[in-house]
Amino acid sequence: MTLSSLLVSRDWPEVSVLECILGGLHIAVEVESEPERARGKLAKSKVDALIVDCDLSGSANLLAGLQNGTIRNSVPLLIMGAPSRRKRSEIEKGAFVFEKPISVEQAVHTLSAARNMIVDGRLRYHRQALNVQVSVICGTNKRMRAQLMNLSQGGVGIKVKQALPSCGPLQVVFALPGTRRSMKMEGQLAWMDPQGNAGIRFVSTNERSKRDLQLWLEQQYFAH
Repeated sequence: MTLSSLLVSRDWPEVSVLECILGGLHIAVEVESEPERARGKLAKSKVDALIVDCDLSGSANLLAGLQNGTIRNSVPLLIMGAPSRRKRSEIEKGAFVFEKPISVEQAVHTLSAARNMIVDGRLRYHRQALNVQVSVICGTNKRMRAQLMNLSQGGVGIKVKQALPSCGPLQVVFALPGTRRSMKMEGQLAWMDPQGNAGIRFVSTNERSKRDLQLWLEQQYFAH
């Protein structure tokens, strides 16, 4: 699975630069030189990012449609154009902006930030199905074995043979499959049913563990 983008421009030298950068970020790109055709494509299909060249004739109407809601689009918007010609508007407050002529360093930084936003949005509610053993530590010393059923950025779904405390801290200890990284996440019981299925919500995660988990989930998500 890959990300997708629609680039609205006919500045072919700049388009070539962006295609190389987007390819390096594993984002497929479709180029459309006519803003009205781009409007039609946005109405029929979903893309992960929209990049609009403000120097292109007709781009102002496209951006106005995005701003007033006549074009429904909730994906990250990237605006490029020469500073002297680009008309600043309210829509820029929610957009990623980079100047022309394109600086490769600036474009990589801007497009990477947009990609991170897209991936974070996708992974926020994604649950990766798993079937591995974990340890659940209740309080300071009570440890029990459990089966990890699914994993997300926000918590885990597990199956246990005994009831978990409904309040107080829990620690879930497990290894990320395919890695040597051991995770120890602090959480709290969110729900449990009579069959022993339970959900634990992460409440405290150190930055390294959070980043490792995000990268692993991203790899699994885009591998399918």
